[in-house]
Amino acid sequence: MTDTVTVDIERSTAIWNDPSYDPATRVDALVAAMTLPEKIAQLYGVWVGASADGGEVAPYQHEMEDPVDLEALLGTGLGQLTRPFGTAPVDPALGALSLLRTQQRIVAANRFGIPAVAHEECLAGFATWGATAYPVPLSWGATFDPPLIRRMAAAIGADMRRVGVHQGLAPVLDVVRDARWGRVEETIGEDPYLVGTVGTAYIQGLESEGVVATLKHFVGYSASRAGRNLAPVGMGPRERADVMLLPFEMAVRESGARSVMHAYTDTDGMPSAADEELLTGLLRDTWGFTGTVVADYFGIAFLRMLHGVAGSWGEAAGAALAAGVDVELPTVKTFGEPLRAAIADGVVPEALVDRAVRRVLLQKAELGLLDAGWSPVPPALDGVDLDDPEAVRGAVDLDPPANRELARQIAEEAVVLLRNDGILPLAAPARIAVVGPQAESPTAVLGCYSFPVHVGSRHPGTPYGIELPTLVAALRAEFPSSEVVVETGASVDGPDTDGFAAAVAAARDADVVIAALGDRAGLFGRGTSGEGCDVESLALPGVQQQLLDALLDTGTPVVVVMVAGRPYALGRAVDDAAAIVQSFFPGQEGPPAIAGVLSGRVEPQGRLPVSVPRRTGAQPATYLAARLGHATDVSNLDPAPAYGFGHGLSYTRFDWSELTVERATAETDGELRLAFTLRNSGDRWGSEVVQLYAHDPVASVVQPVQRLVGYQRVPLDPGESCRIEVTVPADLFSFTGRDGRRVVEPGALELRLAASSTDTRLTADVELRGPARHVDHTRRMHPGFTVTPSAG
Repeated sequence: MTDTVTVDIERSTAIWNDPSYDPATRVDALVAAMTLPEKIAQLYGVWVGASADGGEVAPYQHEMEDPVDLEALLGTGLGQLTRPFGTAPVDPALGALSLLRTQQRIVAANRFGIPAVAHEECLAGFATWGATAYPVPLSWGATFDPPLIRRMAAAIGADMRRVGVHQGLAPVLDVVRDARWGRVEETIGEDPYLVGTVGTAYIQGLESEGVVATLKHFVGYSASRAGRNLAPVGMGPRERADVMLLPFEMAVRESGARSVMHAYTDTDGMPSAADEELLTGLLRDTWGFTGTVVADYFGIAFLRMLHGVAGSWGEAAGAALAAGVDVELPTVKTFGEPLRAAIADGVVPEALVDRAVRRVLLQKAELGLLDAGWSPVPPALDGVDLDDPEAVRGAVDLDPPANRELARQIAEEAVVLLRNDGILPLAAPARIAVVGPQAESPTAVLGCYSFPVHVGSRHPGTPYGIELPTLVAALRAEFPSSEVVVETGASVDGPDTDGFAAAVAAARDADVVIAALGDRAGLFGRGTSGEGCDVESLALPGVQQQLLDALLDTGTPVVVVMVAGRPYALGRAVDDAAAIVQSFFPGQEGPPAIAGVLSGRVEPQGRLPVSVPRRTGAQPATYLAARLGHATDVSNLDPAPAYGFGHGLSYTRFDWSELTVERATAETDGELRLAFTLRNSGDRWGSEVVQLYAHDPVASVVQPVQRLVGYQRVPLDPGESCRIEVTVPADLFSFTGRDGRRVVEPGALELRLAASSTDTRLTADVELRGPARHVDHTRRMHPGFTVTPSAG
């Protein structure tokens, strides 16, 4: 028997290492030659050194981790390496060298010479020391500019591949349903179409550089009850299909994504990690996804530990494999000895392992990791003397000028001007008082998955690795002729008001006050925003509202600058502040971008990806609500926002006019057409975001009052106008009907051309005729916009 296996391996080696064969043939030959332990070894990752400093960056990390003897594991192979760069501060070139050496050990130890897939976080840039810290996803949404986000993702992907990383754990495609949830900063917004289009662009950019993008969290994570992290989800099938699944459906169809990560949560009692209907029936059988499904960190073990649907680690492994999970991350817990024992006992069929390992090895084949000529030396280390650590150190720059320029563009485009009584842009005031906890904090602009916050905060004294200018420094550079005085006044979330007196005095002596308020990103209660940093209400953290009210009482004009990870109710500032500027953790180039908006050097272009509440206790609330989700005469609670989804002011003015409905009726399989004129009637360049909303007044099931079905960013010079033609497929009016199938129904409808969800400029009455028509995932998902400059 031993001789037979040896002969088979020798005869087949040329096949699985030969890229001239099709990947399926190569993988079939390899799987046939592997033992069960070798196959299982491809289905888990290892996280080396994750707990060395005692810091926790994943739920229940220290309770779930078991000691790992890497050398003992490597004999059978290894599927993944978890965060070789993003676990501790390390020079990027030395990190690449360490990963290279680890891959050499892995290849040498297993008899097939298969390297591991190395994965990293990349939610706001490559999460490693010295890499560019880009704006968080909520700022991506604020740009309403998918091509710009695609460029950013391509830059991130290129940096990751240069140092040997194969897979990125991004983007987050969860739709915000309750802004109290701590991970709002990681999302793109509260509208599924915005999340889908921007998220798809990110995936396309990452995948264009050969990095496997990972869609997460599939599905429903952001709809947890009361906004609590990792809490149960109670939504019905229509909300799940029409809101939560839409971005994933779009991404699977249009982006080329090669991996999906299951959500931690259960929906109506069914944990995603054990949901075969979701991970196999919908994702693979219906949508046609062919990549790998990976576990959210420790998510398979949670089937036993948190959900109680498995009585042992082996049962948990079997349930996840049966559902369609292929890879256990971040480290081996259930897919090791517990899975082997469950197979030996006949509890788990070996066929489930074969199914998963084929998917994993097909992906490795696509990445070139099975090729005979594969080299562990990443492009960044080509030509570097790898035997000289000093020659290696500093050889890789992950924050070059091109990255910073791109980060600057996104930060500038994402700043949202919420309110302006005419004070902005500031005309070089003689004395500016900058008050608030965000004024002098270098990390105020970073989200919880940026390296300096996510990992660097646990290594005090370690340099940030990138330049992080403070808001005060940026304001001094922006207003060189102004005297800029600073008073912190209060911390982000502390109760101390001792600094109020000095802050108020500085405000009274100033010509204008910049109130720099917001969040501190962190993890599991170590911040006011971020994973595990959920809140009871949307009141400003700590005593910041009291500080803001004290500043407003001075009579000096107050410009509120919010640097935060979620929207907050701002109390009387909505009516009394001279201006309000919102920036969602804008990254390392954020302070100059904000200062540029205040001075007028930068035109405000951002639009809200989430509504800003008027009241602190109005959650959960979303613009995407049915009639009963809005204000009614039978409740004393009004969930109406202070500033609705899509809102954002400019320093110029746009006129919308001359609406013509070129095709007001269409069959339920046809399309509608309309056109209008957009004109920049102000005296400076600006960029308007044309938003198209659908309103269905009568449907067979309850519908949102309106929902975004398309948008287009249109830049115009002063005095310039254009004609915008919009083609609207009937498919965009589809929804999940009474029988659970997606349907386009005939009837009267409205198309609203709007500057925001609360600012409709033009309305077209249209109608669909003919029989109701069922559609599926192949339906048309986008309108067509044609922008033609007007003559003269």
